[in-house]
Amino acid sequence: MIEKIKQLVEATFDEIVEIRRYIHKHPELSFKEHKTSTYIKSVLTSWGIDYSEDIADTGIVVLLEGNNPSSKTLALRADFDALPITEENEINYCSVNKGVMHACGHDAHTASLLGVVKILNSLIREWEGSVKFIFQPAEEMLPGGAQQMIKEGVLENPKVEKMIAQHVLPDLEVGKVGFRPGKYMASTDELHIIVKGIGGHAALPHKYNSPILAAAKLITDLDVFFLKEKDRPAVLAIGFIEGLGSTNVIPEHVELKGTLRAIDEVFRALAHDKILEISNAIAQAYNIEIDFDIRKGYPCLINDEYLTKKSIAFAKQYLGAGNVIDLPIRMTAEDFSYYSKEVPSTFYRLGTANKSKGISHGLHTSRFNIDEQSLKIGMGLMAYLAIKN
Repeated sequence: MIEKIKQLVEATFDEIVEIRRYIHKHPELSFKEHKTSTYIKSVLTSWGIDYSEDIADTGIVVLLEGNNPSSKTLALRADFDALPITEENEINYCSVNKGVMHACGHDAHTASLLGVVKILNSLIREWEGSVKFIFQPAEEMLPGGAQQMIKEGVLENPKVEKMIAQHVLPDLEVGKVGFRPGKYMASTDELHIIVKGIGGHAALPHKYNSPILAAAKLITDLDVFFLKEKDRPAVLAIGFIEGLGSTNVIPEHVELKGTLRAIDEVFRALAHDKILEISNAIAQAYNIEIDFDIRKGYPCLINDEYLTKKSIAFAKQYLGAGNVIDLPIRMTAEDFSYYSKEVPSTFYRLGTANKSKGISHGLHTSRFNIDEQSLKIGMGLMAYLAIKN
């Protein structure tokens, strides 16, 4: 089976590269991926593959049934939204949509999954069960597309029993993949804070109550709390501060924005309570008002131990043991976590770097790109995992 899959990978590789490049060249932001969705459907139609559409607005689902289709149902997922980044790569398939870029590899995810569709359809009488292919919009923006697709029944009819997804990783050289059983990725919450004081002339402190001082105290006290909790992986970072005062002007309010990441849902809830406790204490001490809005986002991503360990074994069969690595916990977040809460799932990483070619820029940067040879593994390994699991 491995040899058959690899032969089909070689046969379809050029087409998958062209698909990936087309999607890369025409990126669309979360919840706005209408043309991308239309393009994916046009590819499926050209292959004679039936699909369901308009799930979470632009989402698409393909169902392939092998032998004894009711024996099991496994789902594979790829996301296809892009980021608000201006691309600086000098390539002939550079983004033509100004300020929008596939800087997180979702173009590769989608092209790879289309490759899996084609491979498994070619082998339709050589594998058991059913495979559901989920092409998902809006992974990059809260509340995320996964949650909406689940609400609209993407895991039903037939009921999905297990699920797999992959994500590019520029820290890994092309040819390698990485797995981690159990807790893998963090939850993500957005922090939106407004510190309200009394503004005035900076030279007359008796006439104002500076929100800047309270905001500075809030930032440092939050940092102190999380430093004390360093044994529990978590991150609180403030990335935006705006006061709009001047050298001699104290503003009326200061706006802060940040993120909270945690690996443990119990600590996440505790942290929410502690953050508000710290905020309220500062507001009281400084006789100031603080509006602290915690916008809850994606949960922690937990890979099913059994499914992930099986997948590691199969990946070693397909790639060789030396090309399958153990991953550390990662404080980035993924809305695939919503699926992992519903069904046993595994979310693994696909190496895409090639330092000899200068392909090493990080995710969410203006020069991110992949070694397209990784698409061979992206579709081949996923096809093998779908058949074996």
